[in-house]
Amino acid sequence: MPDSGWVDDEAAARSGTISIQDTTARKNLLLLIQLRWIAVFGQVATIAYVHYWLGIALPLAQMGMVVVFLLLLNALSLLRYWRSGSVSNTGLFLEMLLDVAALTLQLYLSGGASNPFVFLFLLQVILGAVLLKAWSVWSIVAITSACFVLLTFFYRPIATDMHHGSAFLTMHIHGMFICFVLAACLLVFFITRINRNIGARDQRLAELRQQSAEEDLIVRMGLLASGAAHELGTPLSTLSVILNDWRRMPQFKDDPELAQELSAMQGQLTRCKTIVSGILMSSGEARGEGTVRTTVNGFLDGLVAEWSESRPSTQVKYRNMVAPDQPIVSDIALKQVLFNVLDNAFDVSPHWIELTAMRNNGHVVIAISDAGPGFDNEMLAEFGRPYRSSKNRTGSGLGLFLVVNVLRKLGGSVTAANRPEGGAIVTLTLPLAALSAKSVAHGD
Repeated sequence: MPDSGWVDDEAAARSGTISIQDTTARKNLLLLIQLRWIAVFGQVATIAYVHYWLGIALPLAQMGMVVVFLLLLNALSLLRYWRSGSVSNTGLFLEMLLDVAALTLQLYLSGGASNPFVFLFLLQVILGAVLLKAWSVWSIVAITSACFVLLTFFYRPIATDMHHGSAFLTMHIHGMFICFVLAACLLVFFITRINRNIGARDQRLAELRQQSAEEDLIVRMGLLASGAAHELGTPLSTLSVILNDWRRMPQFKDDPELAQELSAMQGQLTRCKTIVSGILMSSGEARGEGTVRTTVNGFLDGLVAEWSESRPSTQVKYRNMVAPDQPIVSDIALKQVLFNVLDNAFDVSPHWIELTAMRNNGHVVIAISDAGPGFDNEMLAEFGRPYRSSKNRTGSGLGLFLVVNVLRKLGGSVTAANRPEGGAIVTLTLPLAALSAKSVAHGD
């Protein structure tokens, strides 16, 4: 069977449309559907072999109706799988009960408890023990046991003359062997798949727990940044007043060198105040100016120009191949994300940086390259983890950590690699839908 449904479930779970538990239950329902297809094929093959090859008369019409019932049940189950967002324990329990009912009918029509395939009841019990809750499993045990007992009293005898001969015993042993091999193969195959479902669920839960812990860290960092911005406001204002007073003093006005240094100091102070204002805007404490309606090319062109202006000595090779252009809504957080990556590249490669942007299947892909020493293997393995950095400074690594998490919130991704010619390349992939005005308006 194709695995496309499994991929769709993973995508749905990542998008939040269904829970992880529901995703696992849907995969298990798909396994039951696959098992039912095998059961239909196996019943048709067995009935044909016994009736036409061994010459034992069977009620083909009645047994064929059971097969048709299984086909219809599978069609309805597939329809439910594609249309329903969740599958409950009760739903899986009812699916297995219908399978037990179909098996009981087939056994009733072909010798009852003397049919060697009666041990397929155990297959239902074992699958139930893996898939269902405790009360459901014990219900399956009770129901299959009752069916076994009833089949010893109520059944349609097989029309054959071999009931008491060695030929019948041999045929019965052969049937038991086939039943054993079939049940063993099915159990190994499906239990392996079910365990894989459970492993994928546990891994996804671990990822969500890690993501939750990282988001808590981001919240704390945002609160600290906002508090620091408030605290820095007063000394920056004081410095601004002092510098303005100095510029009016004769001993500074009459000395061109001192006047130039004061202008440079005033410029750096203005930049600090702009950074503080940006921190407050990104935390939602400004006048609502955090978001800007622009286009992809307008955003990227303005961002590169602004960043390059403060670092005139850096050669930035900028290639914008985004076409066609598209309106977006950007905010200061997205802008700061790219500034962080550019700043990291500048730290290791102050004289050459390359930024390439292109459009690819509804995404904008931004690649930032440098000519530095590149990443070591340990850094690549832990890229984006907090406090993981090649810089020997306290608190290093938070910039890339924020980059990864901001893009993850937007549905994008960040990858890092070393360039064959030397240096590193960090690639940011952003879905354009997440940056659209409609998406922002709906809070997506």
